[in-house]
Amino acid sequence: MDQIMVVYWSSTGNTEAMANAVADGAKEKGAEVDVITAAEFGTDAVSNYDAFAFGCPAMGDEVLEEDEFQPMWDSVKDSLGGKKTVLFGSYGWGDGEWMRNWEEDAKAAGVNLAADVLIANEAPDDDAVESCKALGAAIA
Repeated sequence: MDQIMVVYWSSTGNTEAMANAVADGAKEKGAEVDVITAAEFGTDAVSNYDAFAFGCPAMGDEVLEEDEFQPMWDSVKDSLGGKKTVLFGSYGWGDGEWMRNWEEDAKAAGVNLAADVLIANEAPDDDAVESCKALGAAIA
């Protein structure tokens, strides 16, 4: 049984809702899933999991959250190796530049992206929740 870690940062609850839906999708495929915030996650936990889902909303000028999420991401991305990984997040403005930049950064670090990135505008609607579940299933 796959061990999956969902790591997220959320200010308004939108990305947290996405994280929980990703976890639900992985659980439906039989995976064991832990869901934690970016502040709780570090490189020491990477070896304990088979796959990862990382979620962060667009912040400021379409960037990852800079105080907790970006430092965590920078510290773990090189240690993810060949483990299946997916990226997701929500936004309220812009055109998704933060996610395109994040995806490029992940690929440059050698992260094995197991599915297309997923973004939702504001709170995830029913279609976005189903897409989140599919994302979780992709790494289970």
